[in-house]
Amino acid sequence: MNRHVLPGKSLCRRAAAGVVAAMALVVLSACGDSTETAPDAGPVPEGDAEAGRAAILQHGCASCHTIPGVESASESIGPDLTGFDEKTYIAGQLPNRPEELIRWIQNPQEISPGTAMPNLGVTEQDARDIAAFLYDQ
Repeated sequence: MNRHVLPGKSLCRRAAAGVVAAMALVVLSACGDSTETAPDAGPVPEGDAEAGRAAILQHGCASCHTIPGVESASESIGPDLTGFDEKTYIAGQLPNRPEELIRWIQNPQEISPGTAMPNLGVTEQDARDIAAFLYDQ
């Protein structure tokens, strides 16, 4: 008697799982990994880190703060801004988020009256750029 041995259920399941996995890989590889980014990609929408470095110099931020990549005063009045993106708070009270930093840079006296940081007349765009620079370090 000649018997044909049919594969067991577990073998069929494994084969089906393999086919499904292979199909998933084909579908995922067709999606690709786009190198394009959204116009507002990054932590600070419409912020330009290089323009931020120039704005930091223009507004004299480094006369009170230590800022990576910017020549600073030998003694800092304000906090060291190294690793700014890893800090939890801005000025010890605002959550470290781009919109809060932009607000703080533009009008620190409104947020914390009497703070050592003066209002410097920083435009919104300059504040965005400065924030982009600080988060990019």
